[in-house]
Amino acid sequence: MARPIWTGTLSFGLLNVPIKLMPGERKVDLHFRLLDARDNTPIRYERVNAESGEEVPWKEIVKAYEFSKGSYVVLDEKDIAAAAAENRETVEIEAFVDAADVSPAYFEKPYVLEPGKKAEKGYVLLREVLARTGKVGIGRVVIRTREYLAMVLPQQDALLLVLLRFPQELVDVSDYKLPEGGAAKWRISEKEMGMAKQLIESMAGKWEPEQYRDEFRDRLHKVIETRMKSKGLVSRPEEGETAIPENAATNVVDFMSLLKKSLATKKRTPPAKTPAKKAPASKSSARKPAAKKAAKPAAAAKSARRRQA
Repeated sequence: MARPIWTGTLSFGLLNVPIKLMPGERKVDLHFRLLDARDNTPIRYERVNAESGEEVPWKEIVKAYEFSKGSYVVLDEKDIAAAAAENRETVEIEAFVDAADVSPAYFEKPYVLEPGKKAEKGYVLLREVLARTGKVGIGRVVIRTREYLAMVLPQQDALLLVLLRFPQELVDVSDYKLPEGGAAKWRISEKEMGMAKQLIESMAGKWEPEQYRDEFRDRLHKVIETRMKSKGLVSRPEEGETAIPENAATNVVDFMSLLKKSLATKKRTPPAKTPAKKAPASKSSARKPAAKKAAKPAAAAKSARRRQA
């Protein structure tokens, strides 16, 4: 059973629906390891100091922004966390828009919103009204300190949350050499248009995603199975639900009153916020010198397994 990424609330108007943010995709890629062809030993990727060539332990590694060639400003985890929004366990819906107006180019990654305890009524209310109106909710969500634009939409019995790309992340199509103008400019006749339309209609069908498979992965898997049967295998020994916040409770009794107040005020009552912490001063410095002492074998093996995961 998948574990929630975080638990919190879905907020729209004065309604706060307790939810769990669950993974909405499953990785099925085949993962390969790189081996030394001479003795079939796995190849490791080392974290080394660019000047000394020595391996750098994880505890000595910091994040930095290169603002000019060879010049860095070092940031720690507190600096990055301070830049995130305060409501880190809330999906705040800021507007409802027509689903057809959101281009698929903005879609990035899906999640499933699972209702919390005693939150089913609010969950179903939002799901059904979105389905009937053809609207989707647009808001913001913080996942692992980073704030994302997000869309909430109904799908069967679920509410999905789809992370969206910001406009600045998309390439303007005008940057490319594209054929401008309509059919007349390109001398496309009505007969050609009619035949193309007829072809599309003859190939029309119902969208049934279960009919489509990653055929490349299937064929590659068969190649691997054949190799396993025909050749000797290389074997080397390897070293050896969160509770919903209490303040996220939904008023399941007086939904009508909350909806009326939301329409009248067009404001929402956000969940209780934790006091904002003062952002620590950024540390401006050159690259931090690497530890002189090489990582211990156990630490190196542990870091290697982490990279391979």
